[in-house]
Amino acid sequence: MPSIMIADRDPNERTGMGWLVSSCAIPYKKVLSAGTMAEVFQLMESQTLDVICLELDMIGKGQWERLKLLVEQYKPTVLVTTAEATFERAMQGIELNARDLWIKPQTPEYIRRVLTRCCQERSRRNQLNQEESGAPGVVREVSYQDLFFPRPLQGSTYALMLAQLEDPKRHPELLRFFEDYPFRDKPILLPTSDVIVGVFSVEDPEASALLQQTAKRLLMDWETTGDSPLFLVMYDSQELEQSLYEKYKEASEALSIRFFKGYRQLWVVENQINWATIDPFLTPSEQRLWVDMLHGGDPEELKQWMYKHFSYKEEPFPEPGLLRIRLTSILAQVRRYMKSHGLEQGELEQEYHQVFETILYSPILYRIVVELLLFIQALMDLVQNQRDEVRPDVIEQAIRYMERRYSDSDLRLEDVARHVDRSPAYFSTLFTQKQGVTFRQLLTMLRVKEASRLLMETSLSVGEIAQQTGFVNANYFSKIFKEKTGTTPRLFRNRKKR
Repeated sequence: MPSIMIADRDPNERTGMGWLVSSCAIPYKKVLSAGTMAEVFQLMESQTLDVICLELDMIGKGQWERLKLLVEQYKPTVLVTTAEATFERAMQGIELNARDLWIKPQTPEYIRRVLTRCCQERSRRNQLNQEESGAPGVVREVSYQDLFFPRPLQGSTYALMLAQLEDPKRHPELLRFFEDYPFRDKPILLPTSDVIVGVFSVEDPEASALLQQTAKRLLMDWETTGDSPLFLVMYDSQELEQSLYEKYKEASEALSIRFFKGYRQLWVVENQINWATIDPFLTPSEQRLWVDMLHGGDPEELKQWMYKHFSYKEEPFPEPGLLRIRLTSILAQVRRYMKSHGLEQGELEQEYHQVFETILYSPILYRIVVELLLFIQALMDLVQNQRDEVRPDVIEQAIRYMERRYSDSDLRLEDVARHVDRSPAYFSTLFTQKQGVTFRQLLTMLRVKEASRLLMETSLSVGEIAQQTGFVNANYFSKIFKEKTGTTPRLFRNRKKR
């Protein structure tokens, strides 16, 4: 039977752990304890220790390298405990090839299960070592290091199951569910801060189909016992040369599929996820369309546009981060709509920031779209109800007018001032104060921005682009374009083609 050392600065912790081992009849033949690192080193060098339960907080700076050498030399099963739930402590556990990391306080039932499992695993390993004494190729046990470092594993092909709850605080409950679940072949469970990893040994091709069936059944069984939605990724690549580190990296990326599919799903992947490339920003024409839709006051038109552009049913999916940027680009147009009607204050301002937070952090795309549409609907209703009371912002009206008319080469400041019912002199001063640039500078910026898009996305000639963007002629367009971008239109287009 294996032996265990309990190392902790707190004598009550050591006594309690020892009592737990003896009272629960966990079959360790010898239970030793240590209160200092000096005692730890002495016991490791003088005793045969199969399992070490070690408090990380007791390790001094000058003692770390010696401890790692002893762990590497004697190869005990290491369990680490800490009161600090930090990335640094987790990395220390990984460096020691720890079997598990306990954040104090931990429940006695969980400690009992882990210690029992470690005892059984060490017993089997000792038996194998005795049976295969002197024989090469003994397969070592999978650990956290295999997930986070590219180390070779010989003798088996592995499949990974990644389980993630919408409420990560419920992961200890999910872990207990997995530990008690009647798997045909029990996986090695390696919980991390945001996901529970199950490592399955796959000996034949038929096992893959069985694993998928098991995962589907597990998902349904969890739904009957838990109310926190679960998302599962099954990664089952048959590449023998692929390390667990590579599989875990690709499986972790596949977790992002829940952004499109939602929870209560099983997603099976066999290769790396290939995200589709999209432009995350609204084009000038899309910006103008959004301005028109918002001021048009038709929520159904907005809803159909959103559903058309943000409904993804199958691969390849766009990278979720790019979609979040695109949604914030839309929210920027909504912000302008709020400002033009004097609505950037009070509860609406708080709701705007809540929608912004939802776009950045909500795990499900559909929820983001719904929250954004509900917010826009509320704004439109308020504008409709208070149309006579709320005075639109003059400069925002002027910019909207310029965005619609910049292609007119005869557009002048006087025309825009007349549109917003202000004198040219007053309008010019107010415009510069609010925008930080002059009317002419902003008009040129709008024209150059649209010209840049046309150069990249169309085959129109330079002369045609100059005409469509409000420049007097091609020569003047080329001169202004070079002043603003540092290059000529033709060089700009050629550079984008490379």
